[in-house]
Amino acid sequence: MEKSFSETYKSAGVDVTAGYKSVELMKKSIQSTYTEGVIGDIGGFGGLFAPKIDGMKEPILVSGTDGVGTKLKLAFLMNKHNTIGQDCVAMCVNDIVCCGAKPLFFLDYMSLWKNIPEMVADIVSGVANGCRQAGCALIGGETAEMPGMYAENEYDLAGFAVGIVDKEKMINSENIEIGDKVIGLTSSGVHSNGFSLVRKLFHIGTDEEALTKYQEELGMTLGECLLTPTKIYVKPALELISKVHVKGISHITGGGFYENMPRMLKKGVGLKIKADSYEIPTIFKLMQKVGDIPTHDMYNTFNMGIGMAIIVPENEVEKSLQILKECGEEAYLIGEVVEGNKDITIV
Repeated sequence: MEKSFSETYKSAGVDVTAGYKSVELMKKSIQSTYTEGVIGDIGGFGGLFAPKIDGMKEPILVSGTDGVGTKLKLAFLMNKHNTIGQDCVAMCVNDIVCCGAKPLFFLDYMSLWKNIPEMVADIVSGVANGCRQAGCALIGGETAEMPGMYAENEYDLAGFAVGIVDKEKMINSENIEIGDKVIGLTSSGVHSNGFSLVRKLFHIGTDEEALTKYQEELGMTLGECLLTPTKIYVKPALELISKVHVKGISHITGGGFYENMPRMLKKGVGLKIKADSYEIPTIFKLMQKVGDIPTHDMYNTFNMGIGMAIIVPENEVEKSLQILKECGEEAYLIGEVVEGNKDITIV
């Protein structure tokens, strides 16, 4: 590609040679995610993957797409770009595992004001880390230099994942019964939703010290706490699915409990969630205090310390908690299935 250079195009703000350097810097991160099904290497026009379907009667592909949202603003302000990619992966793979699907591969899309190879490589290292945690391969992506579209040092990041599940093993809400129990897997913090409100509460972007000031309650700076990447639940969820009868899974993202938990329910049932069944992380208490936010709005915006909720039969609760503990997850019995119309009651 030594002849692929345009001085004219560079004068308009696009340096194609920076793109080549970015690819070289990110290559090791990408290759570290490769799993058995990957065909070829980066640089082609399409990412190739050969899924193993041995033993599956009716394989179903499950896909999910998402971005990081305005949490990116914190990465810009803190000039820290090596964790935000995990948020992007998590938003996608945590969704598709709710169907019982195992993620196979991931592709990302990054558009930015200027291609700074070292920054791009940092971002992709976070994506690769998320893929390794999810057990899926990063098989492709796109980096688009778009001068004039973004402010200096800003970018957007999105992606999508594809997974697979045998149709007979898909999570089916029709099996949910009154009396089934809800297990909550703890979050690593705010994850990657509600940041428009978070930034407003703490005057992020207008108060220069907002992110760097040490917060006694948090035991760290606000920026360190908020930039903690979204937890990826794929491996523990799949392990649980393989050993107990999982009837429903909900990834708690934007819309909190009230929007996401009903998505795993069938008509005729609801959930009663006990607010005191686990310890709500300090960051949520701090936000509620600073903003004088009604409790309902907190549960309707944030994950409140629970990143994933899973419905299992009552007689498999203890076994489920033990499996999750062995997977390194902190999990609690947080509620039960009751009669209702996909309504969520928090008591």
